[in-house]
Amino acid sequence: MKPRRANLWLWVPLGVLALLLAALLALYGAARAVLAPLPGEWAIPLRAGPVQLQAGVPSLIRLATAPWVGPLLQGRTVPTRAGPVHMTWLPHSQALALRCAPCKVQAPGLGKDPLAFDEVQLTVRRRGGSLDGEVSSGKLRATWHGELAHDQLRLRLQLPMTPVADGYALFSAAIPEVAQARIEGRFALQATLVLPGASLSVVPQVEGFQVSGLGTEALVTARSACGNSAGRLTTGSWLARAVVAAEDQRFYEHGGFDLAELAAALARNQGAGQDGRIERGGSTLPQQLAKLLITGGERSPVRKLRELLYAVEMERTLGKPRILQLYLAHAPWGQGLCGAEAASRRYFGRAAHELSPTQAAWMAAMLHNPGMEARRWAETGQINVARTQWVIQGMRPMPVRQRIRLAEEAGRQAWPAPACAP
Repeated sequence: MKPRRANLWLWVPLGVLALLLAALLALYGAARAVLAPLPGEWAIPLRAGPVQLQAGVPSLIRLATAPWVGPLLQGRTVPTRAGPVHMTWLPHSQALALRCAPCKVQAPGLGKDPLAFDEVQLTVRRRGGSLDGEVSSGKLRATWHGELAHDQLRLRLQLPMTPVADGYALFSAAIPEVAQARIEGRFALQATLVLPGASLSVVPQVEGFQVSGLGTEALVTARSACGNSAGRLTTGSWLARAVVAAEDQRFYEHGGFDLAELAAALARNQGAGQDGRIERGGSTLPQQLAKLLITGGERSPVRKLRELLYAVEMERTLGKPRILQLYLAHAPWGQGLCGAEAASRRYFGRAAHELSPTQAAWMAAMLHNPGMEARRWAETGQINVARTQWVIQGMRPMPVRQRIRLAEEAGRQAWPAPACAP
């Protein structure tokens, strides 16, 4: 009898283990069946310990926002790439509240560096395939709506008119100028985001944006840090006209920033791939001047916001002619050259104000990537001829026939390759 009792005590834990294993397998099978993506459905991999399965995103969203599942998520925190997300179920509104703190958001088309926020809060309600809720950070409050399909989620966000200062306050830790600047005006935006492709379109509005307190008025009498001046170069010179055509065609129309160009840059950069590469900057000449003199060349959304503050203030303290003069005196032109005068004498052996229209367009066409164009010129005797022709077509004022003739000549024109910098 003793051997039988020993066998009984041995089989009890084995039986319990078998039941637990069967239960786990059943749960896994049920989860896999519930979350398994349908043919053509948007899916992502889910991992829980050693277990991994493919889950349909629409199924996940429907499950998480179901009234019988939402309460089970109460008080749970989930680690995500954006940051830890704490979940709360709101029974009165039948909504799921998400709080990400701290939170990093990767915005499509704005480069590889994410935007960092102390906190982002989001509420989600679902009625069939329609979603809606609110999103907030700091003093910013926006509403959003979404349409859930089997292969995508289309989101529309609406931010009402909000003080620009409240927007900048979100980044006060990374932008020291926020503490000293007086920022006036309001902004609003409508945005559409389509997932999983992360296609983002933004329609912003800005009213009465003004900045003071940054001290840019000191640049009225500042001397060029490049060790040369613009000499007799004026805003009416061929080089000045060519630079405006190449870098900021609405220079005389905007107040330091160009919303249309920013939207075009956002769309272009999203098409550059998923590596965060920036192909089009969208910066005006005042913003580029702020980068040259103050903020530096780091590519990040926060640096762009800093540039914007200085650009808007410089429009008031310096005016268009002085902004253009300072840009020409400091712009890089490859081979370590700083400023239009040094570049003109190196490349063409003459003062900047003596350049012909085609020579001016040739130099202005280099500014989008001076180092690359200088190397190309040294190696092949040419730069980007198509861009030079495009610059000529944008030079104003100049009769259309003259622009057409000069653009054709530029296609045949070649100058001796410049000597390499010592």
